[in-house]
Amino acid sequence: MKLAVIGASRGIGRKVVDYALSRGHSVRAVARSAGEMGIEAEGFEAMPGDATDRALLARAVEGVDAVILAIGAPRDLRVVKPTTLFSTVARALIPAMEAAGVKRLLAVTGFGAGDSEAKLSTLEKIPFKLLLGRAYADKAVQEEMIKASSLDWTIARPGLLNDNAMTGKYKVLVEPETWRQGLISRADVAHFLVHAAEDASHVHQTPALQR
Repeated sequence: MKLAVIGASRGIGRKVVDYALSRGHSVRAVARSAGEMGIEAEGFEAMPGDATDRALLARAVEGVDAVILAIGAPRDLRVVKPTTLFSTVARALIPAMEAAGVKRLLAVTGFGAGDSEAKLSTLEKIPFKLLLGRAYADKAVQEEMIKASSLDWTIARPGLLNDNAMTGKYKVLVEPETWRQGLISRADVAHFLVHAAEDASHVHQTPALQR
């Protein structure tokens, strides 16, 4: 497959790039620092730029089979401050994909976004609101925009992230009554995203990912 990875230079996005390349896929990596990723593998294309740039995204999605959206908050953004980064990227990306005829979108938000917030316990909600509430409020807007699109979308909601090694062994909780907070590695989130792209699985679902 040919994949476009938005937010490719660090975190889950970087894990996606590495794993997709290891499985023989071509990867177009979009990030401000995409040109500094140090990857020289066959099939890798760096596309440096801002993920909110509509013209850049139009070029990024041209000719790809699927898009994996894995942007995180900028390192200099205090999460207690309001942000519209996630919805702004969705507002630029969705019409670019629709215009290019690219249907498959896999987006990462997080457990606590959208209707999964109701599944946080009372003790979990207090630090969540203090530390992540502003960012996740915009992630909820992003989710609604994606759901309203004509795309074949999957919205992955990983729990608390760590940098442990990929295991390929984790829970994909699809039904709301099974949703819960938990831990998962960034590498295992990447594993889910790449395989869901390959298999066209979990279309129009919002699975919670937990170890």
